[in-house]
Amino acid sequence: MPVTDSIWAADRAVSEADGSVRWMVTDTTTVALHVEATAFPASLRARGLSPNTEQTYASRVALFLSYRAEQRLDWRTPSSLPLSGFQRWLVTEPLPSRSHTATGPPHQPPSGRPRVRSRNTATLVMTVAAGFLRFAIANGRAAPNIADVLSQQTPHPAARRLRYGENDQFRTVNAATFRFRITEPGYEDLTSQQTTHIIDLAPLARDRFLIALLACTGIRIGEAPGPPRQDMHLLASSHTLGCTTDGPHTHVHRRSDNPNQALAKTPKPRTTPVTPDLATPYTDYRWERDAIPEAADTETAFVNLFRPPLGQAMSYPNTKGPVRPPHPHRPAHLPPAHAAPLRRHLLAARGVGPRCRPVPPRARLADVDGALPPRR
Repeated sequence: MPVTDSIWAADRAVSEADGSVRWMVTDTTTVALHVEATAFPASLRARGLSPNTEQTYASRVALFLSYRAEQRLDWRTPSSLPLSGFQRWLVTEPLPSRSHTATGPPHQPPSGRPRVRSRNTATLVMTVAAGFLRFAIANGRAAPNIADVLSQQTPHPAARRLRYGENDQFRTVNAATFRFRITEPGYEDLTSQQTTHIIDLAPLARDRFLIALLACTGIRIGEAPGPPRQDMHLLASSHTLGCTTDGPHTHVHRRSDNPNQALAKTPKPRTTPVTPDLATPYTDYRWERDAIPEAADTETAFVNLFRPPLGQAMSYPNTKGPVRPPHPHRPAHLPPAHAAPLRRHLLAARGVGPRCRPVPPRARLADVDGALPPRR
């Protein structure tokens, strides 16, 4: 099989028919499509995964293909040793700096050491690369024996508490071969004073309500820009709107037709109770929103107010601007029942609980860093 020296990248394509977003992997020089790598994100789309997941997977597959091309290795026939080399390369290869000067090269980090990927990020990249190779095997585009390299039989972690089955089918499980053993750092909780300070740092009423909504409900950052205005039932009763749920609450539905491609994680709709105090920041935001005529015809709750396209639904990257969770999936692990202590201690002034999952960028927390508790 031929080996090329192409450098691949994830590219975004927008359908002229319906405006839907597609992600593909293309050659950075010739803009030629990588057939297998482009079909892989398409398979994720067919399974109903979000466009953000599709983008992440496409970029990680492009990284894997570019490494294989630079090493003059065929991606279709990887062995254990080259894959281990790719895993080591992920945590040793310096990343490009995020800041540039007008006349010189990128700045070095304050520590003087080059910035590299964490072991957690490297494990996620290896997981996507393994999924891509399995997809290629299933479609006859890669060597079948690769599957034996990607996973290995290990004892079941709960084997002592389970019966092994008639054929010992529960004695072992298939575990990923290429992954780092990492320790979960845990959550970084904030006190009520710190959370209130974070709210005060937000310059826009929209951003203040966004942080309050995340803190009160525990919904995912990727779900926040999706709900329309009619799902914000913040009054004591919404029976006149046809809703039978008592008390203030919000609805989270999985909608594939959201203009900003926001997608709820769970396919089943759910209702999240909130406190009446959340209506205060929402009212402030509605005054700010109603001043923009272009936002009148947009049903999505969060819209662009100060940058074009005005009045359009906020995208996922714009939503992550005022808040950045410690981990992209952690807000999903806060069900409404566990959020009761948050809602019970909400501050009446802002409607924000004493513990907030989202954490704004460190650049905006320069005056709060001294008050943050040490990591545990």
